[in-house]
Parts: sequence; structure tokens; C-alpha cells
Amino acid sequence: MNIGAEDLPRLLALAREKKIDLTVVGPDNPLALGIVDLFQQHGLRIWGVNQKAAQFESSKVFSQRFMEKYGIPTAAAGTFDDPAAAKRFAASLGGRCVVKADGLALGKGVLLCASQAEAERAVDEIMVGKTFGAAGARTVIQEYLDGVEVSLHALCDGHSGSCSPRRRTTSARWMATSA
Repeated sequence: MNIGAEDLPRLLALAREKKIDLTVVGPDNPLALGIVDLFQQHGLRIWGVNQKAAQFESSKVFSQRFMEKYGIPTAAAGTFDDPAAAKRFAASLGGRCVVKADGLALGKGVLLCASQAEAERAVDEIMVGKTFGAAGARTVIQEYLDGVEVSLHALCDGHSGSCSPRRRTTSARWMATSA
């Protein structure tokens, strides 16, 4: 079958036609587009988060604002739709920051910056050069925090949960510098 992961109507038709017992969603884009909601509306079993929950991955701005609203500890940050304002905020952090494209960018929309020059290049790359397309129309800039990043995933059924083993993240993406 040659059906794109974002072609929800055709994926729904295929699942119905083939009487698929359970669909497991891998990519973020169909989750952000609402594939889980669509399949559930049609009585199909599907494993993945609904469109509302997918916002935590599909919008860094949404996630940042959620953490701020509910007092969840996070790095000092700002959200921007203006490159000049984004650069000023990066400068207030001494340039040592993380510049994130707001939307989905296939795992490549986060740039770690060690200087003001790198931060300005990152903002230009994401917001002006549109390297990540519409995903970079807005950005989140966070202070850079040193330390170990740990991921913890849990499976929940609405009543109980089961945690997977912790995973340590070690793959930092540093911007290339000419310095």
C-alpha cells in the first residue's frame, strides 16, 4: 500500500476494509492531525494519544505555556513569533540557550547554542530561513541547562498505569560553528 502517514481518510478506509484489529501509530504527524480521534469515532481500536494530548509534542509553545501555567519546573524561557524579539531574549541568556521550532520538524527542530552568534544563527535558520517550514513560524527559546536528561514513559488505561524503564538521553545536537 502506498498511503502517506498524513492521509487520514485513506488510512481509515484501509483499516475498515482490511478489518484491522488494532492500529499502532508511530509518527507524530498523524497523532497531531487527529488519527486516534478519527479511528475511535468510527469504532476502530488504535494505540496512540488523541489530538489534544499530541499538542505536547506538536507544539513546543503549547508545552511551554502549559508548564508555566501549572507551575511545572522548567528552564527559563520565552515564546516568540518575531525573530528580533527572540534574539533579544537569547542575548538576555548570554546566548547559551536552546532554540526550538514550535511545530513538528521530524526530530530536528531543536538547536543547542553556546554563544549569542549561534543563537542568532539558529533564530535566523528557523524563523527567517524557514528551514523547518511552518514548524518554525514560532519558537521557544530556553536557557540551556547542563545535566542528564531522562525519559520516562507510562502506559495508562484511565485507571492505572505501568512505567517503562527510564532512559537516559545522550544525543545532543550542537550547531556547527565556524569559531
